[in-house]
This record gives sequence, structure tokens and C-alpha cells, in this order.
Amino acid sequence: MTATTTAKPAAQTPPAAFVAAPRWSIEALVALFELPFNDLLFRAQEVHRERHDANAVQRSTLLSIKTGGCSEDCGYCSQSAHHGEAQREALLETDEVVAAAQAAKDKGATRFCMGAAWRGPKDKDLDRVTDMIGAVKALGLETCVTLGMLKDGQAERLKEAGLDYYNHNLDTAPEFYGEVIKTHAQSERFDTIDKVREAGIKVCCGGIVGMGETRRQRASLLVELANMNPPPESVPINELVPMPGTPLENAPPLDPFEFVRTIAVARITMPGSMVRLSAGRQEMSDELQALCFLAGANSIFYGDKLLTAGNPEADRDEALFARLGLRAA
Repeated sequence: MTATTTAKPAAQTPPAAFVAAPRWSIEALVALFELPFNDLLFRAQEVHRERHDANAVQRSTLLSIKTGGCSEDCGYCSQSAHHGEAQREALLETDEVVAAAQAAKDKGATRFCMGAAWRGPKDKDLDRVTDMIGAVKALGLETCVTLGMLKDGQAERLKEAGLDYYNHNLDTAPEFYGEVIKTHAQSERFDTIDKVREAGIKVCCGGIVGMGETRRQRASLLVELANMNPPPESVPINELVPMPGTPLENAPPLDPFEFVRTIAVARITMPGSMVRLSAGRQEMSDELQALCFLAGANSIFYGDKLLTAGNPEADRDEALFARLGLRAA
């Protein structure tokens, strides 16, 4: 188990290979956040329609293939061994994963994501995960995994197995990171994303808002994402779901309009990316989700559970899509 440190990690600068000549500054994104709400959404919708079908939303399903007992101390996560309440469970068998993937496909999902509560996978565990990837691919689904930090050579093994996307979020702004996580530095996340890129796997990378960060820090997170070279193909925007037993269990809720603004700024600064409504949708009204789609969100996690947090039931999503005239992509 990774030893917990008490020192707050310093804000980290992403590897030079990762960043192109900066296209966006924090000041520029703060200015976007501060636009009148209607003007911001209008601009985001214009950008969205230039690159995407305005009425198509991709549906993905996320399955926890190994729950609980993670050695990291992420302040939002109930799977952390430091403070979480999620029961430690063994890695699922491949046939269990395939059955879940088939059920997700039957309900309209086109991408199947598999998450494991590790600091990073051991090679023996990676053997089993690569089997899962191959079996899910055989169903005709896009595959994504989130396994923590990767060692040299592991991304290449995932690529050989047919993996389409690797998820590894930045979580928050570099200057706020040490307030949330102390067992590793954000630079280690950039290192894993660099390995994924070099292996030829698409990147799924976003963050969590509503953890007590300022608007400027939300802008700073999006700057890091938008200035990646290239930006992530998939950008999950999570709203904190306060989990019992975690340091952030009493975090005050984020203003819903601020969340919509975050989606809109992500769409404007990363026009070609899939911007995904992720954790927090369980607590969102249909009206709030509709505003997020208007702001440029074009992907959702679909199903009954998102790792250890609830997620809107598929029937509710079907009804919402029908009311809004949206199509599954």
C-alpha cells in the first residue's frame, strides 16, 4: 500500500511534450465564464454545431470491475482505503464483465468502460483486463478502461488487446490538486496520459467540479485539458457526488448554472472532443441536463450505477431523449 504523506504536493507543470503552443490562457477562459449566460450558451452551441450533430448523444456504460481498497487518498472517492466506505471486492471474472457489456449494448450503449480501484494495475491483473477488453470488443462495443497510473509497457499491452480509450482524469486545477489528493502529484497523471498517447490509444481525460475550487481554478483545469497536444478525444465533466466517509462529504453543492457554464467553456475550448456528462447526473433535473446538452455536452454515462455512485436509470434517459428529440449516437 502506498504510504500517505502529509506534505501538500506542489502544483505541477505538464510535460513539455504534452503541451502545444498555448492556445488558451486562464484569463481567456475566465472571460468566457463571465459572459452573460445566454451569450455563452449561444457561442458554445455555434461551436458545437460546427463539429457535431446537435441532436446526437453518445451513450456509454461504466462498470466497476474491481471495487474498493485503493491505496490513494483522493478526497472525493469512497473507494479509497484511507477513508472510503466501499466494500473491497475482487476483480470480476471475464464472463461477468461480458454479461454486463451485452446488457449495456442491448440498452443502447456504444462504449463500455471498465474501472478498477487501483493505484495502478499489476501485470498479472493486466492479463485479465486484456482478456476482458478483447471479449467486450468482440461484442462490437468501443472499449475504455480506467486503471490508475500505468508503468512502462502497460499501455502498449492495452493497445495490443484492442483498447480504444484510456480514462485518466486530471481531477482539478494544478494549484488546487494538493487540497484534494496528497499520495501522488498531478504530474504522475500527466505521465500516464503521455504513455497512453505514445501507445496510440485515445485519451479520455476530464475532471471533477464542485470540490470547493474557485471559478478561476475551474478555468485552470480546462486550460490544462484544452492545451494538451492534441486535446483529449473524450472529456468527462463530473460534478462532485459527496460520498459518506470522505473528506468532501459535506462539500457545498455547485450552482447548477456554474456547472452549465463549465460544460459550455469545455465545448468552446475543445470543439472536436466528446464532452460527457458523468458523475452527478443522478442529482440533475431533466431541465438542467437539457441545458448541458444545449451547452455542448454530447455524451453521457448510461445505466444504473457509476462506479459507486448512482446514475439515472436507463428508462429515465430514454424518456428524456424522447422529450428533447435526441438520438443515441
